[in-house]
Amino acid sequence: MPSPPPAAAEPSELIEALRQADSPMGLLLATRRLAEACHPGAAPSLVEVLGFNNPGAAVAAVDGLIALGEQAVEPLLDNLDGHNYGARAWAVRALAGIGDVRGLELLESALACDIGPSVRRAAARGLGQLRLNALPLDQQASVRQRCLDALLAGGGDGEWVVRYAVAVALEHLLLSIDRAQPGHHSGLRALQQLAAETGEDTPVVRLRSELALARLAGQTEH
Repeated sequence: MPSPPPAAAEPSELIEALRQADSPMGLLLATRRLAEACHPGAAPSLVEVLGFNNPGAAVAAVDGLIALGEQAVEPLLDNLDGHNYGARAWAVRALAGIGDVRGLELLESALACDIGPSVRRAAARGLGQLRLNALPLDQQASVRQRCLDALLAGGGDGEWVVRYAVAVALEHLLLSIDRAQPGHHSGLRALQQLAAETGEDTPVVRLRSELALARLAGQTEH
């Protein structure tokens, strides 16, 4: 008879293995194992990894936190080291991927103020894909407007990768805004500016904005 598969390691064992890792590769492997366990109790340890100077382990930790979804949001916000830029940058990526509205304030701040273009890009995309349906109806409009305001400001970012992400995010956000609402018109104008040669000097941003406008127009025809 074939041998039974080995028992899965307990989260406490995986966390201890992470703490005992004594090399960059060891830390990467331990983080991957902990992330793959997808256990809520792993979230604080995965957040801690975001502050280590190990990009590979940080990527694995972000993947694990996104997989945990809303269970990872409070550990992310409660344990975030505000003085560690690297940890903050990775946390923005994780929160953007999770899409929980509790990350709104951090995403707004990151898009407006972060010094890293890749972080601002992640924040922009996150603002376009927050799961607003999880909110009561009477709160959805105000949160949606905050996302829109942040993205409209982000459309003037000096880095094209951020403006590209803004175009993507505006498309997603406008799909959830009634055409009769002022916010819809504001978003369309921002996309039109990003699609115009007079307003945008990077062809790929113009093309992505044109695609967003075409998709939004197609939606209104159905």
